[in-house]
Amino acid sequence: MGVIKSTKKFGFGLMRLPEDPEKNADLAHVDLEQCKEMVDVFLERGFTYFDAAWMYHDFKNEDITRLILTERYPRDRYTLADKLSSSYFRTEDEVDEVFRGQLRRCGVEYFDYYLLHDIGRDDYDKMSDCGCFEWLRKIKEEGAAKHIGFSCHDDPEFIERVLTEHPEMEFVQIQLNYLDWENPGIRARECYEMITRFGRPVVVMEPCKGGALANVPEAVAAGFEAHAPGRSAASWAIRFAASHENVAMVLSGMSSMEQLLDNLSFMEAFEPLSEEEQAMVLRAADEINRTIRIACTACAYCVPGCPMDIPIPKYFALYNADMREVGNVGWTPQMDYYDRLTVEHGKGSDCIGCGQCESMCPQHLPVIELLREVSERFE
Repeated sequence: MGVIKSTKKFGFGLMRLPEDPEKNADLAHVDLEQCKEMVDVFLERGFTYFDAAWMYHDFKNEDITRLILTERYPRDRYTLADKLSSSYFRTEDEVDEVFRGQLRRCGVEYFDYYLLHDIGRDDYDKMSDCGCFEWLRKIKEEGAAKHIGFSCHDDPEFIERVLTEHPEMEFVQIQLNYLDWENPGIRARECYEMITRFGRPVVVMEPCKGGALANVPEAVAAGFEAHAPGRSAASWAIRFAASHENVAMVLSGMSSMEQLLDNLSFMEAFEPLSEEEQAMVLRAADEINRTIRIACTACAYCVPGCPMDIPIPKYFALYNADMREVGNVGWTPQMDYYDRLTVEHGKGSDCIGCGQCESMCPQHLPVIELLREVSERFE
């Protein structure tokens, strides 16, 4: 656990920053002034961990990180994580070029934490053939990365393989939330237990599953409210993740000051869930699973390469919301939202089945099939 050097168990994921369509078109319309205010409050409350990645916000995230954080604060006020994706390079020579560009865009001389990003069975050989693991050791030796690890959306057997073959990996970042804890596809509990068995600390991503656990069904919300009036649904999700002993850091993407303040309110003096509360949360997972058709986290990895410009996560979110509508009402607001999105984007039925989206999806969703469902419901 000492690898993750923070007095607080909560990190600022820079993936879902607030956006304003009227501002900063060259920076993916991110609202820089609101972001700066959020960073200021985060640091003032004693939190230090920030998690960036090149591809977030249309490959502008590292420039945004420099503008809202690193050029505004001395280097010892924050810790910064960044990542290397296998899609960034084709040859071994390009790996270091990508990394130096990341340092430059972030405006730092080193990263506190650097990860091989989202590695799995599909790109492990490429990472190995391009010498990424040996290269990681070199940048750590030179001080350009203080600690090295990897993030993963794969099964515990794959994690076991990586940690066995590469004991130099100091930490592992995985998707962990109460909805996925016993999910037979994601197997979050088993992944956590595997990493713990190897004595590596866990960094958690998607504790609220792309916002799904911040907006839970009414019956679940009522149960939470009865047990602890005034606590947000998101607080139960983040505290569930943070309550596990070997979880060293929980990351949350926050798109408003309201979300930031809510998260800090219960993570500033963090109290783990009791056994009763953990059981209640897992019962809530069963209830939520009965209402969610598409387990999309809205990471949007599927969007940039779509030849038909289909905003897949937005359509899936509308579909999930529509499936929660009570009764056969004939018309729902989601139908209007869908129609308006199709004015400037491809419709679900425009999918040509190329499979690019499915190859990029960390949740391994059958996107093509699900888009057919979406189009049948809305079109």
